[in-house]
Amino acid sequence: MDPVEAPHSDNTQQEPEGTRKVLYVVSEELAKISSLLPSNRGRSALVHSLASAFGIFKDDESTWKYPIRVTKPIPATRAELLAYHDKEYLDAVLEYSESSSNARAQSGAITSPSSSLNDFGLEDDCPLFEGLPDYIQLVAGASLTATRALRDAQTNVAICWDGGRSRASGFCYVADIILSVLTLRKVRPRPRIMYLDLDLHFCDAVSQAFRNSSTPVGTPPNMLVLSIHHSEPGFFPATSMSELTAADTSDPYTLSVPLARGASNETYARVWRSVVEPVQEAFRPEYLIVQCGADGLAGDPCAVFNWTIDPICEGSMGWCVQQALAWDCRTLLLGGGECHYLRLKV
Repeated sequence: MDPVEAPHSDNTQQEPEGTRKVLYVVSEELAKISSLLPSNRGRSALVHSLASAFGIFKDDESTWKYPIRVTKPIPATRAELLAYHDKEYLDAVLEYSESSSNARAQSGAITSPSSSLNDFGLEDDCPLFEGLPDYIQLVAGASLTATRALRDAQTNVAICWDGGRSRASGFCYVADIILSVLTLRKVRPRPRIMYLDLDLHFCDAVSQAFRNSSTPVGTPPNMLVLSIHHSEPGFFPATSMSELTAADTSDPYTLSVPLARGASNETYARVWRSVVEPVQEAFRPEYLIVQCGADGLAGDPCAVFNWTIDPICEGSMGWCVQQALAWDCRTLLLGGGECHYLRLKV
């Protein structure tokens, strides 16, 4: 596909008060299919129901500081998925049906769809489930719908809570974050894109996809990955990339900030001021993708951090998101991992 000529401005000029536009991507079909996800059954429907209860879906601009527009996701096409995924994987996963798989097994077939899908790691933390093909296309399509709206200057902030799970190598079926980045990298002139990951686990999938990504000789990389997470021996994912980035690193555009157990709002506030803000100021992104994984919140079964979500509290997840939104660049907010969704608030 040819590069896209899309308007994107330098973020040195502050946005006039009241001009920000917010896009919220959701549909009944998306919430229903995402709620079938084995690791978080019912979470999507609950999150969007809470959003509705807070009046986000009402066409009443007086309720919110900025106008919020709700749009339905356009399912990702096979061609769009092929921008990153292997053809063999898509051939297998997009044809999967639990009913047809059971029928083959009962008939005594030597092979079944599930046997080939297991070769792609679709077991354990990524079990097969009915509706998987629709899930892949709708979730990827939701993130891409949000990304295109940002690219085409239809909105300043796009929210896709059903996206964002693809940042690591586990609990993931479709690389929607990577597809979103690839979409933005087709914009000409090439914009600076920053990916900020707030999930408890290191974003090894995204980091590996864009580590030392190729750029013309003499041109600084246009993609920066910054992950704030927990890391210790035996903690997923087991990769040296999750360790603290060395000062003499050969790749200063892939940054890892591991935190010890018990990290709190105070911890994040210090990291934000000493690391995140200086990195943003030096890189000056024109597009920002924030993965808002909530498994670092206090009360999550992972039981690692003591982080909170209330934006009033300095250093909380809500506070961090507010700080990022103040950077005045086009921003994509994605959901992600967490294991106790009843503790989440919109």
